[in-house]
Amino acid sequence: MSGTIASRMSFSSLKRKQPKTFTVRIITMDAEMEFSCEVKWKGKDLFDLVCRTLGLRETWFFGLQYTVKDTVAWLKLDKKVLDYDVPKEEPVTFHFLAKFYPENVEEELVQEITQHLFFLQFGDYDPNVHKRGFLAQEELLPKRVINLYQMTPEMWEERITAWYAEHRGRARDEAEMEYLKIAQDTEMYGVNYFLIRNKKGTELLLGVDALGLHIYDPENRLTAKISFPWNEIRNISYSDKEFTIKPLDKKADVFKFNSSKLRVNKLILQLCIGNHDLFMRRRKADSLEVQQMKAQAREEKARKQMERQRLAREKQMREEAERSRDEMERRLLQIKEEAQMANDALMRSEETADLLAEKAQITEEEAKLLAQKAAEAEQEIQRIKATAIRTEDEKRLMEQKMLETEVLALKMAEESERRAKEAEQLRQDLQEARDAERHAKQKLMEVSSKTAFMPINSSPPALPADIPNFSLMGESLSFDFKDTDMKRLSMEIEKEKVEYMEKSKHLQEQLNELKTEIESLKLKERESVLDILHNESADRGGSKQNTFKKLTLQSAQSRVAFFEEL
Repeated sequence: MSGTIASRMSFSSLKRKQPKTFTVRIITMDAEMEFSCEVKWKGKDLFDLVCRTLGLRETWFFGLQYTVKDTVAWLKLDKKVLDYDVPKEEPVTFHFLAKFYPENVEEELVQEITQHLFFLQFGDYDPNVHKRGFLAQEELLPKRVINLYQMTPEMWEERITAWYAEHRGRARDEAEMEYLKIAQDTEMYGVNYFLIRNKKGTELLLGVDALGLHIYDPENRLTAKISFPWNEIRNISYSDKEFTIKPLDKKADVFKFNSSKLRVNKLILQLCIGNHDLFMRRRKADSLEVQQMKAQAREEKARKQMERQRLAREKQMREEAERSRDEMERRLLQIKEEAQMANDALMRSEETADLLAEKAQITEEEAKLLAQKAAEAEQEIQRIKATAIRTEDEKRLMEQKMLETEVLALKMAEESERRAKEAEQLRQDLQEARDAERHAKQKLMEVSSKTAFMPINSSPPALPADIPNFSLMGESLSFDFKDTDMKRLSMEIEKEKVEYMEKSKHLQEQLNELKTEIESLKLKERESVLDILHNESADRGGSKQNTFKKLTLQSAQSRVAFFEEL
């Protein structure tokens, strides 16, 4: 009895100690995950779990986003997950997204970007796989862009496929980096926009990004009117709906603006603090963590370079082996055709020889018969001469018969001579036919001896021992390399950098050519206001960086004054 009570008490105690949990759903760009979280967990606990699951180390660019009352918000890492306005319905849903953007993707992104930015869907171009129509079901471009040009889906696919094929063989990380470099040069890259009012009550847009704070006209989100880089801002705060910015230049006035919602001010402050911290962090020496990550990235790049070289070498050898096999198969087919022709020639030679032999035999028999008749005619002439012809009529008849007999004998002699010559020619033809037959048999034996050592399904030549049998389907590889390999690779990597810069320049030129090519197909009447503004900026030769520099040439005080007068 006491044992039963004790066990119940232990069970109750264990039950009370079990932490309460709730289900969280995390939506990434290509997958959904669910976790069981403890009620006491803070945002950092959940965020770290997600990052570990994704294998992500550059965590400072990302956050967990949710929506409350039609307003975007980010989970605070120092607060409990279920505190404040996070929706409580299970599963509690968050979107794992980029919260902050690099100032320069090529310099700042250390970890392999495929793990957390996007996955290339189609891989390298393969004409055997990427045939006509393979993009038919893909939404490659926004409908607004498609409607802007007088081009059918087939025309788009043709141009995209040609572009895709032209860049065959480009490394995946290079392709991704080029994509990000193009993205970061666009005017709206990494900018979060908020509707605000200055002291005069003028509606404006506040843009927050990696470079600083920017003020826009609500009708033009591409080109800022004024900008304040992070290194010019001393303090940012808000009270209720009023936001206060204190410039580093103490001579400049503090400028303020109002937003429509208190919750928006919280979001603005979060983004400002985060972007400012990353801005200052980029201008300091790398932390030990970042140094380790960069060292690992260099090692990983060297390892991938070796993998790429080995794969390229193996691919080249496989292609050569396949070409050799195809040539062997082609040659074997040719030899088989030659063998068939030789066999046919042999059969024809045998038939011809038989016919010639039969004809020669007949001719010889005819010649003998003619010779016999000629001899009989000659005997008849001698007999007639020996016979005494008394009468004149008999004499004339006899002379006529002798003449006829002599003509017949002459003709028979000529025919016999002709038949003899014909028989001799037939004997020569027969000999030639037999020689051709012997030659055909010899040729057939040679062909047969060749095919005995050339099977149709012959395997490609074996690869050298130092080339492992890697799969060409992108499976992971593992191998060791020495310091000498690292030195050689470092030189190759430097060489690759120069080639990469040339490729990037060539890619930009190709993009410009593509724009020029399809410009004639654009329907100007369908252009939006942003399209027109972008075209005007491009015609002026302006860039995002150049515009930002021009906007910050004036003093902070004059820019604050300009803001207040907008």
